[in-house]
Amino acid sequence: MDLPQQLVAGQGLTTTKAPYIEQAVANGEMYITQPYELYSADNHDAWRRLYARMQDRWARYANPRFLDGLDTLCFDATQVPRLEDVNKFMAPRTGFRAKAVSGFVPAFNFFDCLSRREFPTTITIRDGASLDYLPEPDIFHDIAGHVPMHTDPAFAETLVRFGACAHLAAELVSTVPDRTEKLRRLTSIQNALQRFFWFTVEFGLMRGTSPTDIKVYGSGLLSSYGEIVHCVDSDTTQRHPLQLEWVINQHFEIDHYQPLLFIVNDFDHLYELVGQLEAWMKAGKLDNVTPGYRQMSEADAQSFLEASLAR
Repeated sequence: MDLPQQLVAGQGLTTTKAPYIEQAVANGEMYITQPYELYSADNHDAWRRLYARMQDRWARYANPRFLDGLDTLCFDATQVPRLEDVNKFMAPRTGFRAKAVSGFVPAFNFFDCLSRREFPTTITIRDGASLDYLPEPDIFHDIAGHVPMHTDPAFAETLVRFGACAHLAAELVSTVPDRTEKLRRLTSIQNALQRFFWFTVEFGLMRGTSPTDIKVYGSGLLSSYGEIVHCVDSDTTQRHPLQLEWVINQHFEIDHYQPLLFIVNDFDHLYELVGQLEAWMKAGKLDNVTPGYRQMSEADAQSFLEASLAR
């Protein structure tokens, strides 16, 4: 592809240090292309190191569907993946496609993408000097952590149904005349959806082959060298069967290992939980969840408001 002006091959797509991303954000471009020629040798080396050190941990802790997904996607362990290659292997299985984005995607837009079998995918990669922790997603988290699960039909259908919850939320509040009340309800519902996503898709645990066996399916765990061990083996981590009323009222913090995680039985169980989430939304049970400390961002709020006004 032709690179944008002032960008040169090998310049780098390092998280927080990528001129291509800065230019896209300045131009208001949310959905972008993956300019593969910009990846530097250091970027590819970071991918290689991240991927190599996770092999044993995935074999020990990851659920079998994730491991099947890795085989399906045929990743090159030595280079940052091309999204077009990822989609070539993934789309025939479930219809899902990785969709390159410049960074933050407002909540409604993110959920809407899932409902259309598109996964907003960060294309930058963390600095090789900071492999262990990154407070924001990168391509290793998104592609190596999330996408292998998207090759599984049962998990993919769960994501689609969950994404559609945003449309249901917008529809339910569309008839609320008072803007303040509309925003209050949307904020509460978005908190519930965000927490459900966090404690399942990002940090979910699943029962294994025996009552004491626990496997990982959450991408935040599957992409973390330290936390994937901590979440299963540490005595300081609370692990409980998932109860929807607990999850939607439980706030979380992102800058340390998670002290509380929830277990589902299988992906059929997870799909049923999304159905329960839908039913509770229709019944108004998500209109007054615990606020917590994480406030709905202005961009997230605006994305839901615009969707509700379009009904």
